[in-house]
Parts: sequence; structure tokens; C-alpha cells
Amino acid sequence: MSSSPSKLSRRNLFAGAGTVGALAAAVGVLPAVQQAAQVPVPKPKPLRGGGYELSAHVKQYYKTTLV
Repeated sequence: MSSSPSKLSRRNLFAGAGTVGALAAAVGVLPAVQQAAQVPVPKPKPLRGGGYELSAHVKQYYKTTLV
């Protein structure tokens, strides 16, 4: 029985590099997918209408309308 030493062929090299690249891309995208899966819980509606909220965005708008 003769055992031949394993050769690193170009095909195996590129297949391994492609696999490593695909795994790296999957790991890079995985945290973004987990963050997107978290859905914010909406606030309950007020009992007697209304619901207006003075947020930072609205305050910024009011600043831009000052003369």
C-alpha cells in the first residue's frame, strides 16, 4: 500500500477560500438580522383621545419655524 501525500490543488484552495468568505459574510449579517427581529412594543392608546407627544423631532421643527 502506498500512501501519496495530499496535494493542495488550486481547486481545493479556491473552494476553501470561497467557503471562508461565505461564512464571514454570514457572520457579518447575522447581528443585523437579530436586531431587525426585535419589534418595538407600541404605546397603548390614550383613553380619551389625544396622544400628541412633543418629541425631539417636533421640537426641532418648531425651532426651524421661528422668525
